[in-house]
Amino acid sequence: MSDAKSSGRTYYNSRYQHGIDEKRRIQIPAKWRPESEGTELTVIVWPQHQAGTCLRVLPPEEMAKLMSDLAALPNGDPKKVVLKRIIGSESVQVPLDKAGRICLSEEMVSAAGLKGDAMLVGLLDRFEIWNPERYHKAKAADAVIAHEAFKMMD
Repeated sequence: MSDAKSSGRTYYNSRYQHGIDEKRRIQIPAKWRPESEGTELTVIVWPQHQAGTCLRVLPPEEMAKLMSDLAALPNGDPKKVVLKRIIGSESVQVPLDKAGRICLSEEMVSAAGLKGDAMLVGLLDRFEIWNPERYHKAKAADAVIAHEAFKMMD
């Protein structure tokens, strides 16, 4: 078991390519699975990348942070309701089955363009599920600004 797991914190790093079965189930890597049985992950249709839509998967603590961030937005800003409506209607909480898989809805699979295989990509505190072709486009687009992005860490 990794040090991150033994400290109670899961870090979503690396990337994995897994098949999606006929029931739209996808295997979650063992080291990314919640330790507590019955813990649900939140899956959100995430249309924010120029390469296309993916699915963003948040563990409970990150979903709580998202809810807090949304609550902190000014109530008078109409974009707050739009964000809440889109995130609320385009997300679902999913349990892991005994084999460590989550089941995705037909709508989510279609929105993310998933067929046959999916790429699970770690974002350290959460992860994304991509159509492998879209992911390679996203990775190429990210590479263009990576040098500038890393300057944020200096």
